[in-house]
Amino acid sequence: MTTPAAHAPRIPEAVHRRRWAILGVLMLSLLIVVLDNSILNVAIKTISTPAPTGLGATQSELEWAINAYTLVFAGLLFTAGLLGDRVGRKKVLLGGLAVFGVGSALAAESGSPAQLIAFRALMALGAAFVMPATLAVLMNVFEREEQPKAIGIWAGGVGLAIAIGPITGGLLLDHFWWGSVFLINVPIVILAIALMMWLVPDSRDPSPGRVDPVGVVLSVVGLVLLVYGIIKGGELADFTDVTVMSSIAAGVVILAAFIVFEKRSDHPSLDVTYFKNKVFSAAMAAIALVFFALMGVTFFSVFYTQSVRGYSALQSGLLMLPLAAAQLIFAPRARLVVDRFGNKATTTGGLLLIAATLGAFATFEADTPIWILEVVFFLMGAGMAHIMTPTSVVIMQALPREKAGSASALSNTFRQVGGALGIAVLGSVLSTAYRTGIEDKLGALPAGLRDTAGESIEATLGVAAKLGPRGQALVDPANDAFLHAMHVTALGGVAVALVGAVVVALFLPGRPKEPQQGEEEAQLVAASE
Repeated sequence: MTTPAAHAPRIPEAVHRRRWAILGVLMLSLLIVVLDNSILNVAIKTISTPAPTGLGATQSELEWAINAYTLVFAGLLFTAGLLGDRVGRKKVLLGGLAVFGVGSALAAESGSPAQLIAFRALMALGAAFVMPATLAVLMNVFEREEQPKAIGIWAGGVGLAIAIGPITGGLLLDHFWWGSVFLINVPIVILAIALMMWLVPDSRDPSPGRVDPVGVVLSVVGLVLLVYGIIKGGELADFTDVTVMSSIAAGVVILAAFIVFEKRSDHPSLDVTYFKNKVFSAAMAAIALVFFALMGVTFFSVFYTQSVRGYSALQSGLLMLPLAAAQLIFAPRARLVVDRFGNKATTTGGLLLIAATLGAFATFEADTPIWILEVVFFLMGAGMAHIMTPTSVVIMQALPREKAGSASALSNTFRQVGGALGIAVLGSVLSTAYRTGIEDKLGALPAGLRDTAGESIEATLGVAAKLGPRGQALVDPANDAFLHAMHVTALGGVAVALVGAVVVALFLPGRPKEPQQGEEEAQLVAASE
């Protein structure tokens, strides 16, 4: 018995014919959003250098330059997804790209760390409308059977951005001023807008939700207070400070109020009923935890390669090529591993591999052969590919196609919040451990200079350079203190990745059984409803 209606395609033929070209445009849009953070990772050492080379940003200001972006991005994703569902994803994409381009141009001309932080937040406002719309459009131009392959290629685009970002950033910093790493976004934005207007169809949810301004405000304020408290604690190397404790406590209370409000709202930004599905919740947890661990490690690996090992920004970018190459190689093929072994085994294996590579950082010294770092980066990229692709498919297929914007927003929110907390928590661990390790070596310095020199390895090396020959005695202790801090931070990342592995091993589904013919037809009917 057959049911032709169940097999009928839901995508218009004209759109179906150009679906791969549309995917290319969506990946270009995704590229600049991801590219921006991967470029910034290479540039943070240059930005921390005093003017005129950089802005003289402290480690906490660098953390805010990254987290101003991720927090605004994460806080607005729910609303951006809903607006895309309501007014049309193409319109939201075009508007988001335009705002992102303006923010990039302004960030390039920043005259202080505070201005850079503010313009990064503006860039995030635009990016928040780009990211969920790319996945939502993808889900509306590919039939269900092609969606896993398309999502795999889309996830591979993240790997491409990770590859292009550090190398592009290194090349720009070798030839131009630090602001060029932001200005490079502008021509890409113009090209993406032109291609999108020509190729990408518009789509929307026939019954979209209402916007939830109270939920948006509560989530953003709660996250900012929580992250501010964590970063301030690392900066002071004292988590018992009144400002630190009150900020963290206020953030937790406001986020708890956000969850209670969302439960009671008839138009929530975050529909908590989705999380009754254990598979959906486990996939979200996996994404958040892996980015928590990974973003924290990426933050300190730049200082390891540039400050301790002495590589240039370009060389540091090239050293990250294996990470990106592995993502490009494995992300589109990860679905084949899922087909054979199931989501549970694939994602658990990916998280255990991430834990092992983070553990390797705890063994690195100033003279560790660089090829070992390259192998570790490659394995890290392979682990990421086997986490992101299966969890993205689980999340996107757990909700109806019409709710693609909401599913994508949830996925990206958890990734961004995980990454922001990773930078804040692991960055604070790094900062605290470094200050503790270097403090007793700074006794001969004046009190004001001692506080400045203890902030980060770059601050210590900056003070050492100003002191001339007398400062040389600080270089080796600074390297030793940083390596110890990096080892402690890496072990924190290992613990987080192992928690993620346990969660997915317990709750993600194993290898699916082959459906019988009748079951297959029933599934197709259900998918079309």
